[in-house]
This record gives sequence, C-alpha cells and structure tokens, in this order.
Amino acid sequence: MNGGLDVRFDFTSDTPNYWDGFWENRNGLGTGSADPDTDSPMLRRFHKVLWGRKLPNGRTMELSDDPFGYLEWEGMRFGSDNIAVSFRYERCRQLLESVESSMTDYHGFVEDFEHKAYTIGGSIIFPRHRNSINQIKGTNRSISDRWDLTLECIRRFYVGEESPISWCLEQDRDFFELFVDFRGYVDFFFLQDCVTEDYSEVILWLGNEPFEEDPLPRSVDAYLSWIGKNLDFVAKRNSRIEDYLLSKR
Repeated sequence: MNGGLDVRFDFTSDTPNYWDGFWENRNGLGTGSADPDTDSPMLRRFHKVLWGRKLPNGRTMELSDDPFGYLEWEGMRFGSDNIAVSFRYERCRQLLESVESSMTDYHGFVEDFEHKAYTIGGSIIFPRHRNSINQIKGTNRSISDRWDLTLECIRRFYVGEESPISWCLEQDRDFFELFVDFRGYVDFFFLQDCVTEDYSEVILWLGNEPFEEDPLPRSVDAYLSWIGKNLDFVAKRNSRIEDYLLSKR
C-alpha cells in the first residue's frame, strides 16, 4: 500500500448501488447498476497517484479533477476504462448459457470475476472525447473490447502500421507521443505481461491472427481460457503496481 492505496481494493465496493439488481440487469445477463469508471472515488484516486508522475518524454502528468468530466491535464481530458472484460453481451447469450450449464455456481463465477477485474490491475485511462478509444474499441467488431487486440492496435500505431482503429488512435497522437514509443507506453502503464520480452509482439489471449476472424470466444473452453487469461493479467499487473507503490513509501 501507499497512502492508503491497496491493489486488492474492489472498486465495486465504493461504487454506490453497483450490486443492486445485478442479475436482473441486461435482461438477466448481469451487470452493475452503476459504473466504477465514473463513480468509484477510490479508482479516481488510484489514477491520480499512478499516472500523475514523470512521463517517458520527461514531463510530469499532474492529473487533477475535471469539473466537466473525470480527470484532466494541460487541456487533455481523460476517462477511466476497465480493460478486463467477460463479454456478457446479448450476442453472446447462447455461449453464456452454455458456460452456465457447464458449472454449478455460474453466478459466483461471474461475481468473482467482477470483484477481481475491478481492482486497479483491470483499469487504465484514455483520452476522453467523442469517438474516443474506450468507445471505439468496444464498438469495432474486429476488436470487440478485447484488451489484447486494443494493445496490438496501439503497438501498430507506434511502429507506423495500420490497424482497424488507426484513425481513432491518430486523433490522440499528442497523448501517445507523451510515452515516446511502444515500450514507453507499456512500461508507464505496467503492461509488460501483455508483450514479449523484447516488446516486439503483443501476446494474444485468444486466437493467433488478429483482425482476421470473429474475435469473440466460440466455445465454453475458449471462454473459460479467456477469463483465466484476463484474471492472470490483472493479478500480475496488480503485483507490478504494488511493487511500484512500495518503492515510493
């Protein structure tokens, strides 16, 4: 911990009404009645501490509350985004029903994911504006909100290669230039467990060829593998963040 920050803190716990009617929401697929990305005071505090530090380009991003949004710094506005996802969408209903049939406590399985995914290891900030990254990565059918594929798009941006959301990332070139290069972006946001040792490739959590097929899992085994890899990433990132916080005590 550092200044009361605990990487095990569950942001659903300080988001008012999050669990109210959880299993009635989204036509029974389950989702929170409020959004930690806007309503958790502790998550906002984490973001201000973790990202309000020296950037790879030598400047310091001193984040402050945005009276018209979430956080801001020198004219840049930022929003929080949860990057660990479980695909509880209507178009995945048939798969989710198969997953539910495969286990004895599906509700407990989903709720456990929510508690773990909504720790700081599952959250990041992006520039906030119309057609921003956190919106487009969710609506683009080649990505479908997958973090591994989003990071692959960011890698391609830094090396000058096209991706399904090149135009979106280009809108925020000033933001990405703060980190100088892909390695700088990865290290700043504690994303090392998402890439190979030399930072040349993003490790895909599902499938082998990005953007060439439906990115969503198609079987129970694939879905459970996806969930496991998300939670493994969150746990490892939490450990990296905890090491950083302890180093600043």
